[in-house]
Amino acid sequence: MTDIGALVASWMDRHHDEVIGWRRHLHSHPELSHLEYNTTEYLAGVLTEHGMTPTLFPGTGLMVDIGPSEGERLAFRADIDALPLTETTGLDYSSTVPGVAHSCGHDIHTVIALALACALNSIDLPLGIRVIFQPAEEVMTGGATDVIQFGGLEGVHAIYALHVEPKLKVGRVGVRAGAITSASDVIEVRVRGEGGHTSRPHLAKDVVYALGKLVTELPALLSRRVDPRTGTVLVFGTINAGFASNAIPESGIVSGTLRTADIGTWRSMRPLISELVAQVLAPTGVEHELIYNPGVPPVLNDDVATALLASAARDLDPQSVVQAPQSSGGEDFSWYLEHVPGSMARLGCWSGQGPRQDLHQSDLNVDERCIGVGVKLFGSLVQQYSSKSEAFLHP
Repeated sequence: MTDIGALVASWMDRHHDEVIGWRRHLHSHPELSHLEYNTTEYLAGVLTEHGMTPTLFPGTGLMVDIGPSEGERLAFRADIDALPLTETTGLDYSSTVPGVAHSCGHDIHTVIALALACALNSIDLPLGIRVIFQPAEEVMTGGATDVIQFGGLEGVHAIYALHVEPKLKVGRVGVRAGAITSASDVIEVRVRGEGGHTSRPHLAKDVVYALGKLVTELPALLSRRVDPRTGTVLVFGTINAGFASNAIPESGIVSGTLRTADIGTWRSMRPLISELVAQVLAPTGVEHELIYNPGVPPVLNDDVATALLASAARDLDPQSVVQAPQSSGGEDFSWYLEHVPGSMARLGCWSGQGPRQDLHQSDLNVDERCIGVGVKLFGSLVQQYSSKSEAFLHP
């Protein structure tokens, strides 16, 4: 049997400089969510140059199918959008776009998927592969739903993704069965009441006091109404009301994020939050409006898919696999896992020297050696599925 993993690794070693060039081009030309037009054109050009025929999504993003057209496919997803941040790394290939940067590592995810597609297209594959270059991961509710609506999961048996992790050293792969990220919703509460002078609060409806009760009591009440094992947490990030120290304003607003690692809890949150907000504010006499913006469900990694991913990593390096912590961050890869099994892994990208950085920071500097690790990991995973294709693709 053809050793697909070895062939992908060999391709990556031979094309290393070319792949790094792709990455640096993408890094220096970032584009925001739903605006990835040049990125889409660039990716389509590379895929076409390497003998593939990509399918463009409406707007931005694309996918490409490789290997046999019959039977179910194994899919890989990369996100292609950047963040509204100003890069401060000082790299020679820093962002050339003011106020936009790949400070979440999506350029790394993209080039890993691009190199994987090119490598696999040079191999006689026993199973079909789909590589998805998804736009708009960084905005709610994410571009994944658009890809699914377009048919990106049609014929797909399982789907995988990687996310760079600057807390892990290059060569390490973090895996976790079950929830690896959290659901992330945004809530906003607007309050209104009769304003007045601070010397006569009994003649007004004190919206500042009402907001104060809300930001302290609502999270506390949640901790008594929701199982603490679900990792449910509400944190407010903004509160605004009034302009003068001696005047009670007529309106105010507070907003924050609600996160949980439990899919059942996530689905029950909206009515519970509505109930608790009304109860907290009732004694104050203010009127209120709750604006609940659901985001994404938690990424729930499938047990079998995660085991195969860990096995693929150990085939490359028996010491590579570590247990990934459960993150409170949101990730729209979760929408794919609502339809098909799959798994997302954490890809170590810390050089091993200097302080460990964090995602969504303007000085994030990813060690490019992780690209080869990611490509070879996915190549090894294709080998895992190829050798088990009858059992896993046709259970």
